[in-house]
Formats: sequence, structure tokens, C-alpha cells
Amino acid sequence: MARTVKKPDERREEIIEAARDLFQSKEYDKATMQQLMKTLKVAKGTIYHYFSSKEDLLEAVVEDLIDEELKKKEALIDDCRRRNLDAAETIRMLATKDRMAEENEQILDALHQPGNIIVHARQLGRYLTKLAPIYAAVIETGRKEGIFETEHPLECAEFMLAGIQFVTDVGFYPWSDEEIARRMAAFPSLLEDLLNAPEGAFDFLIE
Repeated sequence: MARTVKKPDERREEIIEAARDLFQSKEYDKATMQQLMKTLKVAKGTIYHYFSSKEDLLEAVVEDLIDEELKKKEALIDDCRRRNLDAAETIRMLATKDRMAEENEQILDALHQPGNIIVHARQLGRYLTKLAPIYAAVIETGRKEGIFETEHPLECAEFMLAGIQFVTDVGFYPWSDEEIARRMAAFPSLLEDLLNAPEGAFDFLIE
């Protein structure tokens, strides 16, 4: 039987998909490249041709998750537009329909390990860079609708996402539940001030 030769992009995506399943079903520390090779039925050199280490592969998996999340949010914004929802309601939908952390808990927990701190920080930056512009577009729409008042939609989006992501992330500092709750309780009024939004516009963040 002739050996199947896949294009480099197809093979790389296949490896990422298999690694995503492995890291989600098994603790990252216990997952091995050998298990991945067995699943894919490929030689060791095939995987290491694309990824230099397990950490490198983890980073690729998280990048894939972020790209997938971006597509979901773009589709959700399109749906909100079709339903004629205003900007405040669109942001509420974007936040309350976010299941990235919930659905990929095991994978994202791996970022909290001390050896992955650089990958963690880099991927947080990637998340911000990818998603802030689509939030900025919603904020700009809200500005035109008279709901928000700001001359800096992108910077507001960056502050909003960076604040929520960083100061509630126990991977950077072991916040207690009380400390996280205190920060979350402050976010609605802070965002109202940032965007000059109507009172209560962001109360959904603590509901």
C-alpha cells in the first residue's frame, strides 16, 4: 500500500488537533509525545519536524484555540447585527457566550505551570491583539449610537480585555477567591467610567 503523503499545512494542523485532544483529556504533565505519535501513527521525527518540544506544541494548540474563539466572536457579532441588537447588548452577548476557558480548562491550566509562564504571557498578548479590534468595532458602533462616549475605542477595548484577563488570572498570581470577587465587583463601574456608558451597562459581569 502506498504511503499517504500530506501537505505540510495539513500535517501540522493534524498534529495540533491531536495534541489538543490529548492535552484536554490528560493532564499536561502526564501527556507525552510518544502518546501523540501512537495516536497519529507517525514517527518521532514527523512531529519534531514541526514542533521542537511539547511546550512549543502547547503554544500552537493555544494559538489555535484563540483563532477559533475569534471566529466564534465574529460570527456572534454578525448574528447580533442581524438581530439589530445595540452595542451594549452585543458586548453582553460576547461576554456571556464566552466558553473558551470552560470548554478548554485542562489545556489552559497547563499555562499556569511555572515552566510555561513565558508561553502564558505571550498567548495572553495574542488573545488581546486578536480580539481587541473586534471589541473596538462594537465600541465604535456604540459611540455612533450614543451609548458610549470615547475617542479611543481600540485602547478602551485593550484596557477592558487586558484588565479582565490579567487581574483575574491565577496563573500570574495566586489570587484568592475573595480577591478575584473584589476585582470583578469593581469592573462594571470601571468600564462605565471608561466608556461613559449608562449606569448598569456592565452589571452582567458580576451576575
